[in-house]
Amino acid sequence: MTKKIGMKRYDFDEIIPREGTHCLKYDAREWMFHTNDVLPLWVADTDFRTPDFIAEAIKNRAEHEIFGYTFKPDSYYEAVIGWMKRHHNWDVKKEWILFSPGVVAGLTLAIEALSKPGDGVVVQPPVYFPFFDCVKGTKRKLVENPLVLENGRYTFDLDDLKAKVDKNTKLLLLCNPQNPGGMVFTREELEGLANFCLENDIVIISDEIHSDLVFSGQRHIPFASISEETAKNSVVCMAPSKTFNVAGLSSSLVIIPDKTKRGRYERALNIGHLGMGNIFGTVALEAAYTHGDEWLKQLLDYLWGNYLFLEDFFKKHLPKVKVMKPEATYLIWLDFREYGMNDNELFKFTVDKAKVGLNNGGKFGSGGDGWLRLNIGCPRSVLEEALKRLAGAFGTL
Repeated sequence: MTKKIGMKRYDFDEIIPREGTHCLKYDAREWMFHTNDVLPLWVADTDFRTPDFIAEAIKNRAEHEIFGYTFKPDSYYEAVIGWMKRHHNWDVKKEWILFSPGVVAGLTLAIEALSKPGDGVVVQPPVYFPFFDCVKGTKRKLVENPLVLENGRYTFDLDDLKAKVDKNTKLLLLCNPQNPGGMVFTREELEGLANFCLENDIVIISDEIHSDLVFSGQRHIPFASISEETAKNSVVCMAPSKTFNVAGLSSSLVIIPDKTKRGRYERALNIGHLGMGNIFGTVALEAAYTHGDEWLKQLLDYLWGNYLFLEDFFKKHLPKVKVMKPEATYLIWLDFREYGMNDNELFKFTVDKAKVGLNNGGKFGSGGDGWLRLNIGCPRSVLEEALKRLAGAFGTL
């Protein structure tokens, strides 16, 4: 265990070169954009230094110099339980907590554990694009239930959902907070979806990887915390990876209150001998959830400042672009449709003309064409440079 830390200020303006570290965001630009000459704001990790209390915990463990088979101690589970209670007002029991190398891996394992090939799985686009791969890769039937854009945010279309499902529809993949839109679905929205799924015997697998990154005035509600009935009908996937910038340590949580579903997931996990995880991922997760409260507060303050900077910049220099105001996450969903470019044209323009590497909206499914996703999890000077490049390419700066 690492020692408790005192109050300190963290420097999110620090520029930390990431080239040459096998960093996907920077070192894979040639693969993603066919050029290295772009400022990358695409992959959903941040350019901020991983907190010192996590690095210290890893260094302390590394000093032992034997990295054999391991297990997760009680202090690991206590850290998870404490974090969920403090940040999400969710009382989680130790036995509910299972492992996955990543949230997408957890989604895939849950699909395989709780359905069979040919069963219907609902996906609600525009949404994090690996959802589509999880369904198609496991030979399940993709059932698309597009979100509805109302008053500047997405919400569920339960009428469309009712028309799409049948007795072979077994699962629904929920993304909350929503990626790429940044919504934090309300209790009323979640209850409506939960009740529909209970009535139709559809299990909800909820990706809540961005749940810690919720801005002031909003509150994330873990899907399984809505009611006892919903808890029995849900699987919740979480991780410290987005919050603390430790995605490379491959350590995520799959929380399943229902004993039967938990057993089926655990069997799928164990068939692949995936349950142990790695030593440093375990150490990092425990340190993050034990010591990360103040760091997260400062991170959210900085990210919100970045968003306000971006919002003001677009109003002044790119007013034709509609910015979806985030309720959570460091991912900003930008509507460029007034420029009249299709998805490929817009993507090529931002790469070739603006020299900025963003995610093209079409990858997120129906409703994404003409949009771009931009990552503000970077020093403000980097964000400013990227925005100036965009405005310069459009001739508005």
